[in-house]
Amino acid sequence: MHGLCQRIKKVLTAAEIASLAGDLVALPSYPGIAEQETAVAAYIDRFFKREGIPSELIPVKEGRCNVLARLPGSGGGCTLLLNSHLDTVPPYDLGEPCRPRQKEGKLYGRGAVDTKGILACMISAVAALRRAGIALKGDLIFAGVIDEEGGSAGSIDLVKKGLQADGAVIGEPTGFDLCLGQRGLEWLEFCFKGADTHGGNQAGAPNAIRMAGLFIARCEQELVPVLKQRRHPLLGSASMNYGFIHGGSQPSTVAGECLLQVDRRWLPDEDYAAVLNEYEALLRSLAREEPQFKGSMRLVEAGRMEDGYLHTGSLLEPGHPLAVAVAESAAAVFGAVPPQRAFTAWSDAGILSTYGGIPSLIFGPGDLAVAHTASEYIGIEDLLPAALVYALTAASFCS
Repeated sequence: MHGLCQRIKKVLTAAEIASLAGDLVALPSYPGIAEQETAVAAYIDRFFKREGIPSELIPVKEGRCNVLARLPGSGGGCTLLLNSHLDTVPPYDLGEPCRPRQKEGKLYGRGAVDTKGILACMISAVAALRRAGIALKGDLIFAGVIDEEGGSAGSIDLVKKGLQADGAVIGEPTGFDLCLGQRGLEWLEFCFKGADTHGGNQAGAPNAIRMAGLFIARCEQELVPVLKQRRHPLLGSASMNYGFIHGGSQPSTVAGECLLQVDRRWLPDEDYAAVLNEYEALLRSLAREEPQFKGSMRLVEAGRMEDGYLHTGSLLEPGHPLAVAVAESAAAVFGAVPPQRAFTAWSDAGILSTYGGIPSLIFGPGDLAVAHTASEYIGIEDLLPAALVYALTAASFCS
């Protein structure tokens, strides 16, 4: 691989990739923007066409487009998909979210690490293979997809339209670790009902905040210990997190309603219906014990996918040819095989592997801990190595 690596370095520089990443950061693609990701998709489409690589914008919904490019192989090899998302989370507390800034070797801005810097590495890898005249037997496909931070409509659209590949590398910030899988994800909302009553005359009035407290206590007693015992050798344990709670109106009024939102991470051998039923069973148990207890469960709308799709987990065997190709390519670039672990967040690997039947792993530069934060950044020195690993992986896997 050393010879291939040197050929690619001759046609690609860190400065070029950093410039591409900055241009992508400068294009807003967070919720609330009209045709949210399409400006980013169009930029990438123009980039590929300038490089002589077939590319197209694919409308998905509400004027929002995926971008799909293909570097055709000569035949007889495996097809590799490089997939990463075009959307970002909202600005939150970022003052100038889409002003790319370079400081002390880092590129700052919303999406820098999640995942516009990674997009720049992937599209650069595809272009570098063509520039260097490195022929592949199988096709190399790049897909920039919409809505990964929401309902994953972009990758779902790829699956529904029958995109086929023998393997997929999902670009997410893994710190160059090789992430072979992830847990499934569901967001659940629990609504507890009380009675809006003056706090000075509360005798007998059901309090929704108290009901939420009873439910949390029951989860801690009966469910959390069970989840900790459910373990997978790679993915770790099943888990739940109390992420949001809001109840009542003011101190002198009995709370008439309380909302609690929970993040539930589930393992491949857990049944989704059973996951939901565990919470329903706790609600029913509390209702039997407390006649005034009123609690219900529903999915959080912001995390809901279209009917027939879930935030499923993914898992790739360590000896799969794709895992081997990425490991060997990373070793050629860094001098050592990257650690194998689980991805601690969620990615479109779940959609592509579960519903598309495409073996998938997650790999990319950057620190997941700074994603979604006011100090989001990606290290500029990581960009060229990432592009090299993506390109070498394609050269190995596709041939």
